[in-house]
Amino acid sequence: MSDQAEDRERSEVVVNRDGRILIPAQVRRDLGLTAGSSLLLSVEDGRVVMESREQLVARMRRDVAQAWQGDPQDSAADELIADRRAEAAAENSRS
Repeated sequence: MSDQAEDRERSEVVVNRDGRILIPAQVRRDLGLTAGSSLLLSVEDGRVVMESREQLVARMRRDVAQAWQGDPQDSAADELIADRRAEAAAENSRS
């Protein structure tokens, strides 16, 4: 959620007997949600987190970039591929 949305008061929602909740209109507008929008749900630290697939990918990219300990000019993906190839070569040589 944006900083702007975090500054707003929290909305209370009720879970109905079918397990459904209604996302308040202002929250839907803030997030750009329309009828048919697809969200991924997860539980993190006892909280329900809803995000679009695009938001999840962007968050994962940020997390990987922050955790990257290698040379900033190198690609984390290239290093991972090189590691996997080395592991495969080691397995082949043992066979």
